[in-house]
Amino acid sequence: MRNLNHLQVKASTRFDENDPTQEGNKNTKFTDLLIDGNSLYQMLKKYDKIPSLGWGSEAYQKRMIDYFLLNTMHTYMYYRYPILVCPWCGDEECGFISVNIVREDDVVIWQDFKLESEGRPINIGPFYFKWEDYEKVIQSTYGVASVQ
Repeated sequence: MRNLNHLQVKASTRFDENDPTQEGNKNTKFTDLLIDGNSLYQMLKKYDKIPSLGWGSEAYQKRMIDYFLLNTMHTYMYYRYPILVCPWCGDEECGFISVNIVREDDVVIWQDFKLESEGRPINIGPFYFKWEDYEKVIQSTYGVASVQ
């Protein structure tokens, strides 16, 4: 039996209050994903991307939730989904980090993370979540940071 990970969310921003790099940069509010208490944003901060859930327009947020709940397949990546995106606009054309999401019975698996602009694998995961808990957490991301 594989160990299950624990997924939580919390509202966050790119820069903390005293960070000098926030000057002149967009300090986007987003919904951070905590895996076993560790921030996915912080784990991948060097790529200057933010989690795709919990911010942006209503349509964008609903699309991301549908992706992560496997209700909708991505248009051209199929079972890969944008998990971290451009902090300015969320547009995939600006570059993003994708993850392969698979559901096996009552477990959802995040695996095979990639920096899509370079097609380069990122050595993180896989992560295993109990579907019932995962579904509630993903649905709870709507509007956590903002709705535009």
